[in-house]
Amino acid sequence: MRRIDLIEPFRVMQLLERARELEAEGRRIIHMEIGEPDFPTPSSVIEAARRRLDTGDNFYTPSTGAPELQQALSDWYASEYGVNVAPERILITPGTSGAFNLIYAVLLEAGESVLLPDPGYPCQRNFIRLAGGEPVNVPVGPETCYHLSVEVVEREWRKQTRAAVVINPANPTGTLIEKTELAAIAAACRKKDGYLISDEIYHGLTYGIKAACALQFDDQAIVVNGFSKRWAMTGWRIGWIIVPEDLIDPARRVMQNIFIAAPTLSQFAAIAALDAQDEVEAMRRAYDERRRYLLAELPGLGFDIVVEPQGAFYIYANVEKLTDDSRTFCWDLLEKAGVAITPGEDFGSYRASGHLRFSYATSLENLREGVQRIGNHLK
Repeated sequence: MRRIDLIEPFRVMQLLERARELEAEGRRIIHMEIGEPDFPTPSSVIEAARRRLDTGDNFYTPSTGAPELQQALSDWYASEYGVNVAPERILITPGTSGAFNLIYAVLLEAGESVLLPDPGYPCQRNFIRLAGGEPVNVPVGPETCYHLSVEVVEREWRKQTRAAVVINPANPTGTLIEKTELAAIAAACRKKDGYLISDEIYHGLTYGIKAACALQFDDQAIVVNGFSKRWAMTGWRIGWIIVPEDLIDPARRVMQNIFIAAPTLSQFAAIAALDAQDEVEAMRRAYDERRRYLLAELPGLGFDIVVEPQGAFYIYANVEKLTDDSRTFCWDLLEKAGVAITPGEDFGSYRASGHLRFSYATSLENLREGVQRIGNHLK
């Protein structure tokens, strides 16, 4: 089989495309499927972009990123997490997708593998396959808050394994990993002469608890983050990856070849984003209000929320009381009730048909209407 034949579709995008078709026909669709903030980018970021445009200096930056942004992020890590990260270790990428494609290109030879949580972010599997590697989907459930555990990592690690991925807070479940568990997994990866890769894109969007950065426990951990979620900058395509010193040069060589540099305008706008604390906090509070609304309403409709989400903007619900086929359930709900939610199959295979994901990256008004429509549909 050719490698491209192994690349799976991003099914939530198929659902979104059908929802757009129905909207074009005049129907009003409640979107609870897509993981994209519904808030505008902070005004200070837009103003910074305008100022940069006026300078006329939007040529290539160094491949590893504008030094000004690297330094700003280094300062931010010291303030946010109390960790010292040399600016040259912070590589600026076109979104976190660019960061993951970069690191897998650097780390993996053909046939080498990466441990992933199942359920987990679906594109990870395809990033690894595109680099010639093998994704190893490890079933995880409520007993570990849908995260890899140190016992699982030690059991599943093989000679060809290069890394284990932790998504914290998790997509699709919104759950956080215990700090002690994160530290233990980092230590286990180091003991195996491999890497912990920590996806921290939803940091800053947590409720009642702060997510820990993997660098607080292991200076050699590989950390991926970006501006899309916390700062509502999805279309700006700007992210970063923190790598150990010995990976800087190979990563630079890959970056020079596959994307030259991240968008210059976005890099300088991102510097301003790091100071947009008030607007970011207002978004976080709004997400929390929406989260609490759904946590109160969904169980009464038959959706079982086994582990309460503490981060991101997702709720992963068990629907086995309602159906044994969440894919058909979600498509039926879209066509008949005009509500789009994502079936569990998008995130893996472990008990996927009995689960689905709600996104609350939409207004409270929309969520209320969506809940009402779902209730009417189920009756």
